[in-house]
Amino acid sequence: MGQTLSEPVTAKESACCRDNNYRVGSSCMQGWRVNMEDCHVHILSLPDDPGTAFFAVYDGHGGAKVAQYAAKHLHEYITRRAEYKAGNVVEAMQQGFLELDRTMQYDALLRDEQAGTTVISLLIKDSVLYSANAGDSRAVASVGGKAVPLSRDHKPSLRAERDRIEAAGGWVELNRVNGNLALSRALGDFVFKRNERKTAEEQIVTAYPEVQRHNVTTDWEFVIVACDGIWDVMSNEEVVAFVRSRLAQEAKNGTEDQGSMVDPEDVCEELMSHCLAPDARMGTGCDNMTVVLVCFLHGQPYSHLIARCRQPPSVDT
Repeated sequence: MGQTLSEPVTAKESACCRDNNYRVGSSCMQGWRVNMEDCHVHILSLPDDPGTAFFAVYDGHGGAKVAQYAAKHLHEYITRRAEYKAGNVVEAMQQGFLELDRTMQYDALLRDEQAGTTVISLLIKDSVLYSANAGDSRAVASVGGKAVPLSRDHKPSLRAERDRIEAAGGWVELNRVNGNLALSRALGDFVFKRNERKTAEEQIVTAYPEVQRHNVTTDWEFVIVACDGIWDVMSNEEVVAFVRSRLAQEAKNGTEDQGSMVDPEDVCEELMSHCLAPDARMGTGCDNMTVVLVCFLHGQPYSHLIARCRQPPSVDT
């Protein structure tokens, strides 16, 4: 665990945006950590592909510079690739991650940084959600009230990850890469990417993401995108239940004009406060925390989603 403060920084930076398809809230909090190293983005319509949305959380470690650079540029690297223009979004995301990583590796300001960042990114185009993940941040959807994982955590203890690490000359000790890094895929961390006999995909720590493809149907309620500061404390099912229950509540300060619905960013703040450890000695709940909550409107008013969250989860037939 990284260095901690004597008291947590609980001030939260929150934001929101919306259109006919989404109502999005986000929030981040430094917590017990000495520095804030997370970044996140929510873009309802990409400049290079209007009508396509992009959401991502970048959980930095060893410093914030790699996370900041990636948050500013990753979506550009994806949408400008030839694969993307040809309609192959999966390969565009895979190669966009690697191209961005190469660019940073030769950047005079970033190549010597002893820092890296996980990435969990969602690109939603033509009712298809593409989830690209490198590391142990995570995205989970609520579909009919049930938790559906959209990514898989990349930990050194996983057999396939361990095999790659060892084949590239590394080792796993105490479930950490070379006894140091608690995750096995990330942007940056260039000290683990120096095996000239291996491709970028085969390095001890690789930036190559795992991409999942999901069709977004009308029973999709929302997606939570968050760093491991949340998932270390709560399970997928617990987070989905927490978010649904908070969205179903009436806002304390609602007025007749504003309505009495809870905003997504308020739910993000509550979730982080719920996960924050009361004591730094607890270990879990002491990390930086970032949450992006993407609510699907499906062309309907936000109140329709709230009404759905007030209903019990759907039952499989």
